[in-house]
Amino acid sequence: MNLTYTAEEILNLEKAFRIHLINAVSGFKSANLIGTIDEQGKTNVAIFSSVVHMGSNPALFGMVLRPNPEERDTYRNIMETRQFTLNHVNQDICRKAHQTSGKYASEVSEFDACSLTPEFHKAFKAPFVKESHIKLGLTYEEEYHIKANNTRLLVGRLQHLILPENVVADSGHVDLAKAKTVTIGGVDGYYKTEEIERLKFIRDVEKDSVLS
Repeated sequence: MNLTYTAEEILNLEKAFRIHLINAVSGFKSANLIGTIDEQGKTNVAIFSSVVHMGSNPALFGMVLRPNPEERDTYRNIMETRQFTLNHVNQDICRKAHQTSGKYASEVSEFDACSLTPEFHKAFKAPFVKESHIKLGLTYEEEYHIKANNTRLLVGRLQHLILPENVVADSGHVDLAKAKTVTIGGVDGYYKTEEIERLKFIRDVEKDSVLS
């Protein structure tokens, strides 16, 4: 038997139940630690499950920030320095990464509070997470205010990519399972990744072609 909900019924659900339900039904999401730093050199790191690929030429990535991002260190730091990092959460640091979602005073670095290590690369100012295996350094490109729920879509341009040589195939494919990258279900469930199969990249489908 299936459960069915109307939009009105969903709005009337108990708050915690509604949050868990709606966060889960969009499917599995990426798990990334966003590393930032302010002009005084104070670091910050926070977990995000809203990072999406937005294009490969140029390489752009977006992330959705919750309402009133001005009140949050991550957004303020990005606006100050115009830099931030994306760091894949892996199986070894799930609990530490999840802990960064807690509320900490502005003077407290989540790197210290959650036993993670800031790592700096070349002249890039924003900190990477040393314990992460796949790391991206981005510069602020633009943002869009989503009026429906007062969130913002922030777009970053890739400047640095750091990842183990043994996870990159000759074709350019990245073995996320080998990198031990995890994914998020809902707001607090972490899952391992496993490739089922790799299919051909279909650019143009023939009109008379069918799937068997």
